[in-house]
Amino acid sequence: MRYLRFSYEGKILFGQVEGESINVLDRSYLEDGCQKTGQIISLAGVRLLAPVQPSKIVCIGLNYAKHIVELGHTRHDDPVIFLKPSTALIGPEDVIDYPDMSQQVEYEAELVVVMGKTAKNISVDQAPDYIFGYTCGNDVTARDLQKKDGQWTRCKGFDTFCPIGPWIVPELDYNNLNIRSLLNGEVRQSSNTRNLLSSVPELISYISQIMTLNPGDLIMTGTPEGVGPMKAGDVITVEIEGIGKLENKVS
Repeated sequence: MRYLRFSYEGKILFGQVEGESINVLDRSYLEDGCQKTGQIISLAGVRLLAPVQPSKIVCIGLNYAKHIVELGHTRHDDPVIFLKPSTALIGPEDVIDYPDMSQQVEYEAELVVVMGKTAKNISVDQAPDYIFGYTCGNDVTARDLQKKDGQWTRCKGFDTFCPIGPWIVPELDYNNLNIRSLLNGEVRQSSNTRNLLSSVPELISYISQIMTLNPGDLIMTGTPEGVGPMKAGDVITVEIEGIGKLENKVS
């Protein structure tokens, strides 16, 4: 099953994808009691949007060993967390804006967890019960500003720096998913989520000890090695096994 948020005839709607059709829902799939309306729309005739509107976007840095090496960092004892503003969020086919402040904007393909229930102080064993599903994400980063600032708010927080989509898929084996990025059709990152240093349940439990996670909140689980620069006119694609493709152009 694939859940999506989309625009159709001037309205923002929610639906379930079956084949090349969308079964329209009467409300968000994150709300209790949502049901099919009976309306069926062709998938090809809609504009896909970011599948959720989270209260926060929690990101994990340095969660693949080879990525730590390529950036010249050292592994931390605890997960490295930071936040992206909701204004950074865009959907499939939306444009990533290259900010004037930066000369080195880079892609970072990531598995994104979508929370389904409010989570606070939960255990690792409890964590899977709080997940709604998974989507693709791109933690777009102004690498030169990251090095300059020494902290990550500015370099990660520009408008359009958090593409996600194209939809949400529940019940995946998050411990074994192939993940890669392609720049203008050429593979740049290629790894598997089994290489995560902190697993999805470990991340959810850890974050929930710090802040309350709400339904629809996003956890970006970190990027593997192979990150690199993009320029205006480039097309960056994130592919994750069992989910699909997230594609955005840089402007």
